[in-house]
Amino acid sequence: MSEKLKIERLSWQGDGVTTVRNEDVFVPFSLPGEIVEGDIANGICENLRILEPVPERVKAPCRHFKKCGGCILQHADDVFLANWKTKLVQDTLALNHVEATFRPILVSPAHSRRRAVFSARRTKKSAEVGFHKRNSDVLINLLECTLVHPQIIAGFDAFREIAKLGCSRKDEIRIGATVTENGLDVDVVDAKELEPKQTESLAQMAALHGFARISWNGEVLAQLQPPTQKFGPAHIIPPSGSFLQATPQGEQVLVSAALETLDGCKRVLDLFSGSGTFTLPLSQIAEVHAVETLPEMLDALNTGWRQAVGTKDVTTEVRDLFYRPLLLDELKKYDGVVIDPPRAGALEQTKILAQSDIKKISFVSCNPATFARDAKILINGGYALNWVQVVDQFRWSAHVELVAEFELKRV
Repeated sequence: MSEKLKIERLSWQGDGVTTVRNEDVFVPFSLPGEIVEGDIANGICENLRILEPVPERVKAPCRHFKKCGGCILQHADDVFLANWKTKLVQDTLALNHVEATFRPILVSPAHSRRRAVFSARRTKKSAEVGFHKRNSDVLINLLECTLVHPQIIAGFDAFREIAKLGCSRKDEIRIGATVTENGLDVDVVDAKELEPKQTESLAQMAALHGFARISWNGEVLAQLQPPTQKFGPAHIIPPSGSFLQATPQGEQVLVSAALETLDGCKRVLDLFSGSGTFTLPLSQIAEVHAVETLPEMLDALNTGWRQAVGTKDVTTEVRDLFYRPLLLDELKKYDGVVIDPPRAGALEQTKILAQSDIKKISFVSCNPATFARDAKILINGGYALNWVQVVDQFRWSAHVELVAEFELKRV
């Protein structure tokens, strides 16, 4: 039976929420203040009809919206989204009794995502490439995408040809595409093994479409141009499929924030360094020691640094910081830290940092909840949280990132 509802707020996943008979009901694709009507089943409103929209509602820019699971908030205007994501972080910090000054949010523009991973499968006559429908294994074949860089969109026809080669009749493959300085870096995984003639065809296809590199199940099959990324003064060739900030605009604001925080430091520690997103720009102002779990990422960092001009000394260390965080004696060498952990945060390392005499910490996070936990530990250890900058690299999603400055105030 259809019910009329008034949306009270958005959940952290981006769905509208209202209360019906003392229970939360989630209403996808709605906004706070709207009057809607729909059928409630298992706490979710289906067959949604918007009776009274709010002014913040806009027409979605993509034809695949509501079907494709890549975006969930294209029906909201930019001001609403910026305010909502900022408040999401503010509320998460408040729950942990953490106060902070917030700088204005930085939102990456449309068509700026320089890396994306698509699912692909064969059909009777061709192949499909796209994202799955939300909470479903249904694949939406993309004809356009308002998120990703135009170079990636231009590769869709090639991705479908790759799917014809790599997919069995039943299984899907994943195709990662990253924009580099010299063309797309394409990383295919979960694909069937190729015969020699198919491998040759794939290399020819890569050349035809101007790919810089193509990898298959972890093995580089063809590298026609160096798939380089520019980090500060260096040009790096990251390993296939390795982590990279989602947009150049987002990376720029994160790096600029780290440079601002650590200005004046002479010896800097880069924890969870990857291939040098922060290490290499920072090496222009300080000596940097980069710590990362994956040796191949540090190999790429080292190669790029040796060829760069105008840098100070950079050293590297392969180390799993979850199991072996740096200890107090090791931290004594440094006066600044940049730390960019995965979603789990850096609980054990933060506990030790909170006891250290490091003067400045630039903390980058992709999870407000674990950041709030770690921030509280640093504050209790004598650090002041000077400011927080929210960074939205995943436009129209509920995902949010941030960078923050901590300064030692302990006497």
